[in-house]
Amino acid sequence: MIALVIVAGSMYVTVTTPARLGLDLRGGTQIVLETRDSPTVKAGAESTDRAVEVLRRRVDALGVAESTLTRSGERRIIVELPGLQDPARAAEVIGRTAQLSFHPVLGIKAPASSTADRSSPTPSPSSPSPAPSPSSPSPTPSSGNKELVLPDERGGQDLRLGGPALTGEGVGGAEAGIDTKTGGSWFVTVDFKGSGQASWEKLTGAAACAQPDEPARRVAIVLDNQVISSPQVDPSVNCDVGITGGSTQITGTFTAEEAKDLAALVRGGALPVPIEVIEQRAVGPTLGAAAIDSSAKAAVIGVALTALFITVIYRLLGALAVVALVSYALLSYATLAKLGATLTLPGLAGFVLAIGMAIDANVLVFERAREEYAENRSKSLRAAVAGGFAKAWSAIIDSNVTTLLAAGLLFFLAS
Repeated sequence: MIALVIVAGSMYVTVTTPARLGLDLRGGTQIVLETRDSPTVKAGAESTDRAVEVLRRRVDALGVAESTLTRSGERRIIVELPGLQDPARAAEVIGRTAQLSFHPVLGIKAPASSTADRSSPTPSPSSPSPAPSPSSPSPTPSSGNKELVLPDERGGQDLRLGGPALTGEGVGGAEAGIDTKTGGSWFVTVDFKGSGQASWEKLTGAAACAQPDEPARRVAIVLDNQVISSPQVDPSVNCDVGITGGSTQITGTFTAEEAKDLAALVRGGALPVPIEVIEQRAVGPTLGAAAIDSSAKAAVIGVALTALFITVIYRLLGALAVVALVSYALLSYATLAKLGATLTLPGLAGFVLAIGMAIDANVLVFERAREEYAENRSKSLRAAVAGGFAKAWSAIIDSNVTTLLAAGLLFFLAS
């Protein structure tokens, strides 16, 4: 009765729980990353594990369901994104360092050829800001101090920036949104936490002391050494008071994708160590469907031939062994589905192989039973089968222990 209940439960799980397919069966993107040493942190297992957590938050923000991130060895990270067919975009989003900082604008390095485009945002400062371009110039330190010279978000002016008044550590969250009142333009709302709120008030309060037409009234928001927004503080903000409320908006010419990617970077935080993309590839869903079809055919043919062989050779006992084999396959699959295991093409091959291996114990028992019956014809068939089970037990245990040892070694040592 217990066995029947277990088999019935396994059948229910198999029917009601959909399989979780891996990248090679469903299609998607795989990216292999490797962590590098930074001036302050050495890349190793611990720092790589921290990087995995940051990357997982970024992947979650991309909206990819059932993604897989695993550390391979000391420094490598394997990222699998089922259903995502754009590896270049995924690698750009999850692989960026995302160093966010907020700087006071000290002035303009050289006079611009045309009048600077200034905006007057609401108490949460914002300005038009296109998505940062990977080809933007690197920061140029001014001589004699810690100033940075960076082009503004439009590339028309080189801004002289003071040191960071606030970093990404003070950011509590970021969300992309759409403003239907202005024709559906996208923006990113940045919320501050802890001491970040006070730092933001102090930064905007100092900027509010400058005249509206002065560069010092602007605040530069810098992501990965690129100015993504440099708004002016609204005239309604009082000097040395600043903007309260602990939030700001980055607005402008964002597309929906750019706004969501930027929010994911800011919300995910900075990576503890730099990472480098070692490999990236895309697997089409057509290839995955073909692999599933081939695997299903291989499984059916393999099980059918095994069942036919065991039934012809051992007759009634062989037929009973086939019933046990089918129950074993059902139980194994239901367990994998219930645990949420990801089924990959090598995993399916291993599953079919495991079914073939499972019949090995039956062969050992039946052959020993035959020997028992042949040696002493006076024994009944029941006694011969009992003797076969008893004397084959040590060989069965030896076989399974060997398999478990190999599985353990592969789990701990393989990549």
